[in-house]
Amino acid sequence: MFFRPNPRRTLVAALLCLFSHLCFAQQLALSFDDGFNPEAHPGARQWNAQLLATLEARGIQAALFPSLARLGNGAGLELLGAWAQAGHMIGNHTASHRSLAAPEVSLDGFISDVETADEALRGLSTFVPMLRFPYLKEGDTLAKRDGMRAWMKRRGYRPAPVSIDASDWYYNRVYAGHLAAGETGKAGQVKQRYIDHLLDRAAYYDGLARRVLGRSPTHVMLLHTNQLNADALGDVIDALNAKGWRVVPARSAFADRLYDSPPDTLPAGESIIWAQARAAGIPCLRYPAEDAVYEAPRLREAGLIP
Repeated sequence: MFFRPNPRRTLVAALLCLFSHLCFAQQLALSFDDGFNPEAHPGARQWNAQLLATLEARGIQAALFPSLARLGNGAGLELLGAWAQAGHMIGNHTASHRSLAAPEVSLDGFISDVETADEALRGLSTFVPMLRFPYLKEGDTLAKRDGMRAWMKRRGYRPAPVSIDASDWYYNRVYAGHLAAGETGKAGQVKQRYIDHLLDRAAYYDGLARRVLGRSPTHVMLLHTNQLNADALGDVIDALNAKGWRVVPARSAFADRLYDSPPDTLPAGESIIWAQARAAGIPCLRYPAEDAVYEAPRLREAGLIP
């Protein structure tokens, strides 16, 4: 006797498989810090356009958290307008880009910095009152950490943490250096290693989240507006998709309940997943969570830095 498959059952099984894949696929949103300064970088307008073109081509709605100090004397504000016109969420990354964990930065001074940026950015059509702390540092004392949280609650601000942190700024420094020296081959190698680095960090923080939360949340990845991301973003997205990641709108990612649970850690900050893990007492967490000191040996071993 030959087995005759039931077409209806086969279709139902296929739909259930697809539904299961969509429900349990790893999800992340892309967020960018700083903004571009055309006065400091001749390529700023081109890089800004490259990032926006890639996001548009892939149908991705990202988030940008600009700092006034990284925009120059207003020249970068017009580039922000292009992000708003494209529908990308724009938040607040302070005026001066100072760390709240620095002893010389007072709570009152930091709040004034946030208010200055708020005044300059609030007129953008897609602005939302969300704060991305510079360097992901949320205070080195209880007074600063809790004082800032209280101020944000009064002013209707939400924090804008990241769950996936990475040292993209360092890879960009090495990449740009090779391009400036005409070493395109080495720049290409750095770009590939950078993509691998992001995949590694995404897998690490998702694994840590499953250990701490018992689930894979909708992640928010930290990137910066720079030359490397302008050149590599399409390849980054392809690599993430190939590893099973689905890129979702930033607005929907921040709706995950993870981002409404500020961890009880001091110094406060880092990836919110890292902070939750530290608050839970998970051992062997490096501090800072991400930095050039972890990446330089790998690039040096590959002959990509002296």
